[in-house]
Amino acid sequence: MQRQLALLFFLFFSISFSGQAQSLTKKDYARAVSFMWSNIDNKAAFNLHITPYWFPDSTGFCWINQSSKGKTYEKILFSTKKSAPLFDHQQVAAQLQQLLGESVKANDLPLANLEFETSNQVRFQAKDRPYILDLKTTKVSPYNRTEAPSSPYERPSPDGKWIAYSKDYNLFIKSTETGRSYPLSTNGRKGYEYASYYGWFDKMEGENGERPKRFSVNWSPDSKYLQANICDLRSADKMYMLDWSVDTLYRPRLLSYYRGSPGDTTMVHMIPVFYDIEKRTQIRTTLPRQTHINGISFRWSAEVGKVYAYYSERGFQKTNILQLDLRRGRSTNLITDRSKTNIDNFSYWLIEKQDQLIFASERSGWRQLYRFDLKKGNIKAITKGDYYIDQVAHIDEENGIIYFLAAGKEPGSNPYHRYLYSVDFQGENLQLLTPEKAHHQISFSPDRQYIFDNYSTATQPTKSVLRMATNGQVVKSVSQADISALKAKKWKAPQVFEAIGRDGKTKVYGALWKPTNFNPSRKYPIIDHSYTGPHTQVFPKDFRRVLSTSNQALAELGFIVMMVDGLGSAGRSKAFHDYSYKNMGYNLADHVLAIRQLAQRYSWIDVDRVGIFGHSAGGYDAGHAMLQFPDFYKVAVASSADHDFRMEKAWWPEMYMGWPVDSAYHRVSNITMAKELKGKLLLVHGALDDNVNASATFKLAEALVKADKQFDLLILPSQRHGYRGTYMDYFRKKRWNYFVEHLLGADPIWEFEWE
Repeated sequence: MQRQLALLFFLFFSISFSGQAQSLTKKDYARAVSFMWSNIDNKAAFNLHITPYWFPDSTGFCWINQSSKGKTYEKILFSTKKSAPLFDHQQVAAQLQQLLGESVKANDLPLANLEFETSNQVRFQAKDRPYILDLKTTKVSPYNRTEAPSSPYERPSPDGKWIAYSKDYNLFIKSTETGRSYPLSTNGRKGYEYASYYGWFDKMEGENGERPKRFSVNWSPDSKYLQANICDLRSADKMYMLDWSVDTLYRPRLLSYYRGSPGDTTMVHMIPVFYDIEKRTQIRTTLPRQTHINGISFRWSAEVGKVYAYYSERGFQKTNILQLDLRRGRSTNLITDRSKTNIDNFSYWLIEKQDQLIFASERSGWRQLYRFDLKKGNIKAITKGDYYIDQVAHIDEENGIIYFLAAGKEPGSNPYHRYLYSVDFQGENLQLLTPEKAHHQISFSPDRQYIFDNYSTATQPTKSVLRMATNGQVVKSVSQADISALKAKKWKAPQVFEAIGRDGKTKVYGALWKPTNFNPSRKYPIIDHSYTGPHTQVFPKDFRRVLSTSNQALAELGFIVMMVDGLGSAGRSKAFHDYSYKNMGYNLADHVLAIRQLAQRYSWIDVDRVGIFGHSAGGYDAGHAMLQFPDFYKVAVASSADHDFRMEKAWWPEMYMGWPVDSAYHRVSNITMAKELKGKLLLVHGALDDNVNASATFKLAEALVKADKQFDLLILPSQRHGYRGTYMDYFRKKRWNYFVEHLLGADPIWEFEWE
């Protein structure tokens, strides 16, 4: 009996161990590398997204046809709808070979930044040199600009009679007829600078370093008025970085930049000013002095002396559109949108010829279109329904038709897939122009008569077609993505899934990437690739997105990789979005629920081995997962994360965590929760990150040390918010192996090739 029990125990232990402990080889890593996006795009998958280069005269377009044989430049004329080579590739290759002094292949022409000068002349760059190609003669010539480059510190008036410029922090205008200059301001000084602005990534070297010179003015179309801003830096606080990356320096450079944090009053402020050019005097308005994150934008009216102003008040709970009458010194409030949470996607379009102002608002609970009658002053809904208008693609002012992309309107469709519709200004004649059940990405021809449409899903490769704008009819099938090389490698599309969110009723959507050698009898660790930043979503709506995430590469090392959008992410109803407001620390609740539900459905998901990684706001997720759900998530890699929103740039947290700053910020901070860490955590940051300063990562590291918690830290001294080249390869290798060692339980391999 004892022998039988011992044998059973041995067999059980052996089976359990064999199900958990795994070994990896260089062959496994090579297979993973082969699924990196850089090794797939136009190498194993072709024509995943076609960009049309429209002819300026709207007679057709050209496109780049990629295949395993190389790339060709093709054209399609609207008159014939037939495809033909744009030029003789052999002739162009021969000329470029002579011009560049190096070998050039006809099936791999190094043409970049294509832009049509005319329908028969196309400009491009080859090896960073500018050229122009005459399509009639097939002659390639170096491109030399004939016009003198304009100064970034001067702005001529539309009628050419005046030049606006700044000097000694004041604004001047100069007559082009007499050469005489006139000051429009006299009280400018350093830190209180007329016709200037704050460049988001403007950096200063040393404690008293100068920021880059900036100049900006806004002329009225009739040249009678000039608008500018006073950039007020007098009380603005800085953030700091130490640059250790210069090989010839043995002391770090001190770099700084102006950046306010949530709740700060010590920020860059912008003060709008207007001038009457004929009188050369300032026009007083009631517009407020705003922080640079809530700056005021302006659009000139066709009527002399009138301008429209749009801005959000601090806290992003109220937006205003005003009409200013500069001749009479009056302002009229046209539209105000309010929210108890936030407003982050208000847009408007001025249609003065029809006395209309079109705007997009979530005032109904869904993002819909409205029109404001500029004569009568009333608002009427153009569209209605429980769906989300994502983008206004074009407004045909002459015929009163709006073309827009919306998601969630078609029954049975994924709520993140966008379809193109048209509707008139009265809200009638609503028409679906792209009926295929997929996600549509469109582009209009210059004359707006044709639409180019790339449509796909996470499981259906891209189809690219040309449509009529009037009714959406397909008049030419242009391309079908070729993924035969992927299929030859036994690749399969990710598995799309639905789960129920934390409210117990709402469906959330995600996708699972499995290794190509997937074995359903095994149990796999699952890794959550997270980004719950409330301004976007991560569900792979289109086929290109499925591959560009490189999630398949990580899956090849023995994982299931997941992406899911829980309650609180963008692109659905306002109520859905508001779950994250002042509560971003709980955004991962739906991720946990989704993984538990998936583990109940599929025996091959190991709910006891869950990892997570993310970058930026996703890095916050990864760190927070280990602290909010320490018994669920076991391993995390958090890169370039905003671990405490109080240390972030002001606009993003104030939009989603509220203003003024209150206890909600403290409650969701990874730093204040450091003592909760149980699993394995790798913190990564670029030392020169001027988008999300590395200070919060260092502060979290300090808190973890004080809490006596084990963790790992990687600083990339020369990198900014996004990692590049060798540094990205190093980071990715570190991230892969962190999961291989601590989640898979295998020995990681460091020496492998990326190609």
